[in-house]
Amino acid sequence: MRRMTAALALTLGLAAPSAEAAQGFRFDSIDGGEIALDGFRGQPVLVVNTASQCGFTPQYDGLQTLHDRYGAEGLVVLAVPSDDFKQELSSEAAVKEFCDVNFGLTLPMTEITHVKGADAHPFYKWLKAEHGFAPRWNFNKVLIGPEGEVVDTYGSLTKPTSRKVTRKIEALLAR
Repeated sequence: MRRMTAALALTLGLAAPSAEAAQGFRFDSIDGGEIALDGFRGQPVLVVNTASQCGFTPQYDGLQTLHDRYGAEGLVVLAVPSDDFKQELSSEAAVKEFCDVNFGLTLPMTEITHVKGADAHPFYKWLKAEHGFAPRWNFNKVLIGPEGEVVDTYGSLTKPTSRKVTRKIEALLAR
């Protein structure tokens, strides 16, 4: 894995403590305030770029299932709504209401956030620069380990509750 230079980190606007750890990043919360990945140190985090008007939107049910099943053991499921693929509602309030009414979501959620391109959030710029992964569509998933390491990435077709995902989550929780 390639090490990030200090110049590259500054260019990307990264706050990560190292090229290996995701924990230095912060997102604006859909509920106001910030969601700091550093606050989840020692816990696995599944970060998912989402959209309310996508064919994969029913995966919200699976994300909530993971949150309900593994949240008490330490898993954090973080939804990152994005309109980069032109399938998100026009405001945070609309997204929050949609997710509450249709899926009863109780997991943390960011404001509508860019996940690709020049305007991508620093977390996603870091993910691409250091791990070669950028969301190619909605509902791409990134599993972050307890120390901030990228454990695995999954495309839209991988359901949140698939064995492929839950096996890795369970292994991280058993550490």
